[in-house]
Formats: sequence, structure tokens, C-alpha cells
Amino acid sequence: MPRKRSTAEVLAEAATDETRQFVRKVRRATRRKFTPEEKVRVVLEGFRREAPVSELCRREGIRPNVYYSWLKDFMEAGKSRLQADTVRDATRAEVDGFRRENEQLKQLAAELSLEVLVLKNSRPGRRLKARYARVEPAEKATVIFA
Repeated sequence: MPRKRSTAEVLAEAATDETRQFVRKVRRATRRKFTPEEKVRVVLEGFRREAPVSELCRREGIRPNVYYSWLKDFMEAGKSRLQADTVRDATRAEVDGFRRENEQLKQLAAELSLEVLVLKNSRPGRRLKARYARVEPAEKATVIFA
């Protein structure tokens, strides 16, 4: 059977809990925030292997798991940056060039389609369809894609 605690013991335990919560709150508020430049510096020092990671972490005041999470973030950022270089946005000049080329290819496709149609219908015994009988060269594309 649990023994009864005195009022002094209960008050002391409550004070201890309050103290723990206060210390935790202060540590959370005063925890050192590292800038991205500092994180990169620490990770690069770890890459150089001048000192073991445990010594580096002790010197910088961080835990090894924090170092390894920074290392992972660093590697992922580099990976995504390298992938971004291979898939880049086109410049305005490139887009305009592609549009011009696209229009030229459409025009060529229209002319070739019309020539094929004319050749098919010009065989002996066949007539041109009335729709394509009198088409001006400038109107070829609009007739084919209409």
C-alpha cells in the first residue's frame, strides 16, 4: 500500500516539476540557431576529415545526429541543384525561335498534305474534290487545317 506523503514532499515535488519545465523552456528559447553559412562551414569541415566528427561536434556544441542531418540536407540540396541544371527554363529568344520553327513546320506539313491529295486525285479516272480544286498557294495551310 502506498504511503501517504507529507505536504512538504508534495510541494517540493511540484517545485521540482516547475523548475524542470522552466529550465526546458529557457533551453528551448536560448538554443543556438545556426545560419546556413555556419551549417555549410561545419559540414565542409567534416568532409575534410581534419578531425573526427565527434570532436567537430563537441567543438561546435552540436550533437552528432544534428551534424548528420545537416550533411543529409547539404547533399540533397546539391543533388537537387545539379538536377535543376539539366532541366532549365528556355529563354525568351529560344521560345521565339521554337515558335517560328513550329510555324514553318506546320506550313511545310500543309503543303505536303495538299500535294499528296492533288497527286492522289490526279490519277486517270479520278477528279479533284471540289473543296480543293481552286486553292491559292497562300491558302494551303488554312485549307488543310480548317
